[in-house]
Amino acid sequence: MLTALFLGAAGAQTEDRVKVCGSCHGADGVSQTAGVPSLAGQPKTFLENYLVLTREGIAGTEVMRGLLKGVPDKDISALAKHFSGLPPKGFSGPVDKSLFNKGKQVAAKNRCGSCHLPDFRGRDQMPRLAGQREEYLAEQMLAYRQNKRPGGDTIMAAQLYGIPESDLKALAHYLSRLR
Repeated sequence: MLTALFLGAAGAQTEDRVKVCGSCHGADGVSQTAGVPSLAGQPKTFLENYLVLTREGIAGTEVMRGLLKGVPDKDISALAKHFSGLPPKGFSGPVDKSLFNKGKQVAAKNRCGSCHLPDFRGRDQMPRLAGQREEYLAEQMLAYRQNKRPGGDTIMAAQLYGIPESDLKALAHYLSRLR
């Protein structure tokens, strides 16, 4: 049903596609679903690149590949523009001060802010990390480190190589609590 609505007849409206995206990623682009990233406030270029890579079968999940199959570039650009323009709200949850501080140290030691910017809002093709779902961040960083992320970036894999899983979890906790 979602795939049919997403692709529609030849000429599905962007609004229809936004509704389908919102069913998992949140109507406001802020995901309430474990394992599903928030899209609100992500850089437009990052979203466009990721959606194209997913459409082409290089990145993303099977569900996302199916939804994006055959979607024209102009529609991908419209989706990226829509979600990048939504205000990010950040992940809510209690802050474990010890874990937060450990994550902050890991981020500083590994210079995460040099690519994702010091406030982790992302830029260009670098995703926004601030306020992203904690479990999603931890899962993706681990997948990068293990070279198991479809379409993964070799720079990220190298950057995360050797960082203990406990530090990745602390980093995910820290980043998820930023606004």
